[in-house]
Amino acid sequence: MQIVVRKLQKEDIPALARIEAETFSMPWSERAFRELLERPYCSYFVALAEGRLVGGAGCTNLCGEVNIDNVVVAESHRNRGIGQALLQALLAAGEAEGVRAFTLEVRVSNAPAIHLYEKNGFRSEGIRPRFYEKPVEDAMIMWRRLEESGSDKKY
Repeated sequence: MQIVVRKLQKEDIPALARIEAETFSMPWSERAFRELLERPYCSYFVALAEGRLVGGAGCTNLCGEVNIDNVVVAESHRNRGIGQALLQALLAAGEAEGVRAFTLEVRVSNAPAIHLYEKNGFRSEGIRPRFYEKPVEDAMIMWRRLEESGSDKKY
């Protein structure tokens, strides 16, 4: 299966919103995705498998630190490297802009997502109690900070 990751386009929004609605209890709306396209400080990528949209991921660059707002993969396409490909696109785009720190929140019960983030250099730095609704759950706050030591990158 070939995975293609590219920037979000207007015609992707209905399919992406459907995946959101199937995945999350409080999904982003089509309107929210359309508004992202108008914000120069937001980046959003989608993943296509065999020409079909199967996931998306987005972030907001806030004063040189990136908040990863969302990573979603259709249930039928999980555990195939799509989340990894989307996350890598976000990280590469941020690093190309000189970003040195990335953060996100994830449900404390979402072990697969936590594993993905840890595999990519994120570390837990705290808990936001009752951050999520439907159901109410704590969020783990994770950071990935890039440090330079000579020519080597360290996370």
